[in-house]
Amino acid sequence: MNHVSAGHSGHGGHGAHEGHGGPGSTSWAMAAQATLHCLTGCAIGEVLGMVIGTSLGWHTAATVALSITLAFIFGYALTMRGVLKAGVGFRTALKVALAADTISIAVMEIIDNTAMVAIPGAMHAGIGSWIFWASLAGALALAFVITTPVNRWMISRGKGHAVVHAYHH
Repeated sequence: MNHVSAGHSGHGGHGAHEGHGGPGSTSWAMAAQATLHCLTGCAIGEVLGMVIGTSLGWHTAATVALSITLAFIFGYALTMRGVLKAGVGFRTALKVALAADTISIAVMEIIDNTAMVAIPGAMHAGIGSWIFWASLAGALALAFVITTPVNRWMISRGKGHAVVHAYHH
């Protein structure tokens, strides 16, 4: 029996618990894993939004807005998928996803979209250009690096991705 099922089943939105109790107890590996999980959903939405907006010749602002919207949708959906597998209802799964991922996704989206807009020619290079893809990959990597310490800080306080751990088996 793992520590989650032994001491954390039956309640969501819990505070500090084993492995997430204090500033020094959250490992960088744990934070990186949470960030990578979040980045997966963000990247799916971000890439899809950039590809759609760029392919349709949309203005930069419209492309960024679509990318951000899709990043949140896919980010939340991936978290909800795992929580729903634990047998909770849709509303509870949505609340967990919102609590777990909102700040992480927001930080990632600020970083990667700012980078995409700031890299000369990235937004107008077109999806057939290596500049577009290299810029997008670099922007997502930068978002990962900057968001990992944010997630470590949140997890160490029982916030962010830590709330999902109540639903792991």
